[in-house]
Amino acid sequence: MDRKTFLKGSLSLGALTILPTNSMFGQSLNELKTDKLTDENGNFVLAPLPYKFDFLEPYMDAETVNLHYTFHHGGAVKGANKDMEMIKKALADSNMETVDFWTKKLSYHFSSHALHSIFWTNLSNKKTDPKGELLKRIEKNFGSYDKLKGYIAATSKNVDGNGWGILAYQPHSDSLSIIQCENHEKLVQWGAVPLLVIDVWEHAYYLKYKNKRADFVDALFNIINWENVEQRLELAIKLK
Repeated sequence: MDRKTFLKGSLSLGALTILPTNSMFGQSLNELKTDKLTDENGNFVLAPLPYKFDFLEPYMDAETVNLHYTFHHGGAVKGANKDMEMIKKALADSNMETVDFWTKKLSYHFSSHALHSIFWTNLSNKKTDPKGELLKRIEKNFGSYDKLKGYIAATSKNVDGNGWGILAYQPHSDSLSIIQCENHEKLVQWGAVPLLVIDVWEHAYYLKYKNKRADFVDALFNIINWENVEQRLELAIKLK
């Protein structure tokens, strides 16, 4: 297969969903299409939030959520669609001089879209704790829930520049893993399925927390929806 044929095949992303629907929470998200990244034509779409902008207060203020979702996540969706258009144009014109540039841009924008889509559903307006199979695996892989919190918190706080702290399921080893992701796409662990993502780009916290990233990360543990994380784990194991 030549490069042009491979790139054309790679553009057929289809409609991607990330959440199972075998629970009330999963069903409601499915109805809202919150976790759907593309439409039926393969175009990237910004699905509606599963809550109002002030739902996460006082830990995340309404203005930050609005700007974050509308302009930063929304901007990534627009960027990914433009990248796709430019790659298709390069292929149609048999012009490979620009395709590397737009492929890198697509990697950046699509990764942002996917991680943000998970991020919004990882949050709730009440404090929860992991339980069931998720808790068993946390204790097996990290020793305890408190040790996991310390690990992912430190990983998130210490990202160089902008990026994410990620709790992921690694199907190759059937284990949970912590990933420190720079920007949206660097230091990715191939094959890993994100379950919980902590956004430490400055736009996620700067209005309320100023330059105190550590305070923002600590505050997020009050609104992490561990039920959502567990649902993602269940789906990831089924898809293994």
